[in-house]
Amino acid sequence: MESPNPLPPPPAYEHQSSTAAAVAWLRDLSLSVFIAVVVILFLYQPVKVEGTSMMPSLVDQERIFINKFAYRFGITEISRGDTVVFWFPGDPSKSYIKRVIGIPGDRVKINHGTVSVNGHVLEEQYVPKEYRDEISTRETAVPDGEYFVLGDHRSSSNDSRTWGTVPRHFIYGKAAFVYWPLERLGLVP
Repeated sequence: MESPNPLPPPPAYEHQSSTAAAVAWLRDLSLSVFIAVVVILFLYQPVKVEGTSMMPSLVDQERIFINKFAYRFGITEISRGDTVVFWFPGDPSKSYIKRVIGIPGDRVKINHGTVSVNGHVLEEQYVPKEYRDEISTRETAVPDGEYFVLGDHRSSSNDSRTWGTVPRHFIYGKAAFVYWPLERLGLVP
């Protein structure tokens, strides 16, 4: 009885030299760093929430990713209800995070803590009763290219009620994802 054709011998694996392995490792590391830089500069940036003005949606010292791509190239318009990160108009060296309440052309009025936009009361489920205040403001017409913003913790927020609207070019990102602490991991409400 003839034996079946023998299997060919396994290919001889060449061992990479340590120099070739180091070059491959540096190439992979460089590519990874490049991708991380592109993501951070143009797409997502990690930021730390400082202060209580956005509670309970965002809490002090929480870490979030902001989407810088959405608004930069006009792919997404800034909408009422978005949580945005912007350079503070009173001191552009500081960043603030607030919720957009009024967009260009809107008329915003606050009566004893109740916010109305264009004559309609806003349903603000993101502002629990214990975070509301009784402040009233006169009606504000939101100029073209500007936005009226408020913190969710109304009794603890420095916002458009005090210093006015935010120019569009000051807004550089939309809050997207909470990544720390782990128990709050998830999309920004």
